[in-house]
Amino acid sequence: MRTCPRSCSRSNARKAAEVARDLLAMLGAFALASALAGALGAVNLGTALAFGQIAFAIAVVYVMLRR
Repeated sequence: MRTCPRSCSRSNARKAAEVARDLLAMLGAFALASALAGALGAVNLGTALAFGQIAFAIAVVYVMLRR
C-alpha cells in the first residue's frame, strides 16, 4: 500500500525548488548590494555590509509578500 502517490513527491520537489530559488534571491541581493556599495566607495566593509543587510531585508519582505 502506498502512502503518497508520485504526484506528492513531484509537489515536494517543486516546493523545494521554490524555496531554493527564494533563498538564492535573498542571498544574491545581499551579495550584490554589498559589492555595489563597496564599488561605489563605501567607507569600510562594515558600511558595505550594512547596505547588504538592508537589501536582504527588502528581499525577505518581497518573498514573504509574494507567497
